[in-house]
Amino acid sequence: MSDRCELILTCPKSLEGLLLEEATSLGLEDAREQTAAIRGFADMATAYRLCLWSRLANRVLLVLRRFPVSDAQSLYEGVLEVDWFEHMLPSSTLAVEFSGMGSGIDNTHFGALKVKDAVVDKLRTASGERPSVEKLNPDLRIHLRLDRGEAVLSIDLSGHSLHQRGYRLQQGAAPLKENLAAAILIRAGWPKLAAEGAALADPMCGVGTFLVEAGMIAADIAPNLKRELWGFTHWLGHVPALWSKLHAEAVERAAVGLARAPSWIRGYEADPRLIQPARNNIERAGLSHWIKVYQGELATFEPRPDHNQTGLVVCNPPYGERLGDEASLLYLYQHLGERLRQACLGWEAAVFTGAPELGKRMGLRSHKQYAFWNGALPCKLLLFKVQLEQFVTGERRPAERAVAGETQPAEKPETQVPAAPQQARLSEGGQMFANRLQKNLKQLGKWARKEGVQCYRLYDADMPEYAVAVDLYGDWVHVQEYAPPRSIDPDKAQGRLLDALAAIPVALGISSDKVVIKRRERQSGPKQYQRQGTQGNFLEVSEGGVKLLVNLTDYLDTGLFLDHRPLRLRIQKEAAGKRFLNLFCYTATATVHAAKGGARSTTSVDLSKTYLDWARRNLSLNGFSDKQKLEHADVMAWLAADRGEYDLIFIDPPTFSNSKRVEGVFDVQRDQVLLIDLAMARLAPGGVLYFSNNFRKFELDPGLLSRYRVEDISAATLDPDFARNPKIHRAWRFQG
Repeated sequence: MSDRCELILTCPKSLEGLLLEEATSLGLEDAREQTAAIRGFADMATAYRLCLWSRLANRVLLVLRRFPVSDAQSLYEGVLEVDWFEHMLPSSTLAVEFSGMGSGIDNTHFGALKVKDAVVDKLRTASGERPSVEKLNPDLRIHLRLDRGEAVLSIDLSGHSLHQRGYRLQQGAAPLKENLAAAILIRAGWPKLAAEGAALADPMCGVGTFLVEAGMIAADIAPNLKRELWGFTHWLGHVPALWSKLHAEAVERAAVGLARAPSWIRGYEADPRLIQPARNNIERAGLSHWIKVYQGELATFEPRPDHNQTGLVVCNPPYGERLGDEASLLYLYQHLGERLRQACLGWEAAVFTGAPELGKRMGLRSHKQYAFWNGALPCKLLLFKVQLEQFVTGERRPAERAVAGETQPAEKPETQVPAAPQQARLSEGGQMFANRLQKNLKQLGKWARKEGVQCYRLYDADMPEYAVAVDLYGDWVHVQEYAPPRSIDPDKAQGRLLDALAAIPVALGISSDKVVIKRRERQSGPKQYQRQGTQGNFLEVSEGGVKLLVNLTDYLDTGLFLDHRPLRLRIQKEAAGKRFLNLFCYTATATVHAAKGGARSTTSVDLSKTYLDWARRNLSLNGFSDKQKLEHADVMAWLAADRGEYDLIFIDPPTFSNSKRVEGVFDVQRDQVLLIDLAMARLAPGGVLYFSNNFRKFELDPGLLSRYRVEDISAATLDPDFARNPKIHRAWRFQG
């Protein structure tokens, strides 16, 4: 072979430009881009160097010859002309990779077979000895690309793809290939930042791919330094002395790089199952003494470098089925933007995503965007400088957002009973109702402002003739009409309702567009939880330092039981370090409070997939991940099978519910003993169980009082907005 040979370096689509720069810096000459590849010329030392040092290439192909192909026979003859005795022994093994079509060859398997036949026929000895096919670890891997009548015949010097560095034996559900991760870091400017001593943090590090690739760049470690088997290992053209010299130089450079004070590199991952695999990968890469991984939620992410450096935050947030529905992902990206603004001022950030529209919801302006392909999925790399002037202004307030797959400005919900237009003059009854609302607003509004309560009950059938409940959700009003008794004339009932609806905008000084009305009747079975509408409008509200989603239009209940506010806040205060279990969890608002309060773990159980999806959104909205377990199950059956132990348990069952465990229908009065006994069996020593329900005729079974320490805490779990209706719920505190 001549000293100067043609090389083709393959790479993932969209990395061609970066690979061209890298390969040129490593000595490749006359280089130019092709689709998912570059080509150029170099000596063997450069070919070896590319194998060892390329962070971006998949394969390094040494071109043996190019020749025209008109049919299968000319393909065979062109391969046969190569003196294969210069490249392999008759006793060697080979593998053939064939790509492209044309010239009468429309099947890659057939093309590979013709190439193999030519090589074997050339090397077949008089005794019949000939190379055999070995697909996994052949002595020589031959590659032929057929393109528009020209065959490019090559030897694969790399062997296995160069992205397989050897350190990542364990990976997560949606792994990012190592060379793509390296490309992202290069585009984000990490090589320059690392040279300046900057820090790097990944708030969703998975199994640590970004961390290892960043560490190898910072420490000047050849990405394939530890690879033992190469495509050229058994190639007869291999020059071992030259390779050994280049490898020794790389070993020395790595030793020097590691001896320097390395960059501060840290990863954080919410899923505890990925922590040890990440640490194992980092250890296999030889970087465990200075790259660290910790378990941590995005909600608490805050890089704290040892010398107050700024640097690069890089992450690959989920953008598919890893986390769940679009709403959960939306809030995850919003929360990522919030954490960057709050904890990473002065840093640079690189967010790689297959859903760029989610990246736009972060509240930061990207100063650069790069298009990438992650396999067959088009992706974007968004680069940010986290500086005050980069924050997006004019963003909609959270309470103005509505979620239906994506965030939209809150529009007027269609009411189930048309809201009356705002009137200058009210009827006598309407004025009386308005006066009561204003009186309540003066009293409760002062309390709500002092306590930071955004959502509360303003009116609850205070006057029997106006049998409605009026709840405030920020600047929205949710009205529930109680079904009138049959003794009341329907026309009179409708007139009073219209009077009330006319009075609400006047009394509260809001537009009638902000009033949503529903009729509440006595429900049985699952009707209470069935969908009432299909608008899909969710509003974001706050309570006790957490954010929660409510839906004022689609369900009888909004997703937030206002009367349980004190109990949720109590759970938040008591949850620190505890294992929390939420049974009949509904939208898991209590779980969010427990997680906010520092619960060690949370488990939430409900039979409704709809409400568990809602629960997932609530958790994601606050930066909490799938570490918080959501169990889709019948509560009674789940409790009977569960063997976990919990320090804090909350049970707020419906009055009636479908349940396979108790002959199809759960009845809170009838089934309370079995429910409490099963739950208390899971309560850890010294633990606390809170039990409540809204069945007004409920009586606690005396047997429970004799078996457990029980305290009636109903009065202590009512805020002023429900003090006038003490029967809204009953609540007890149980201990073993």
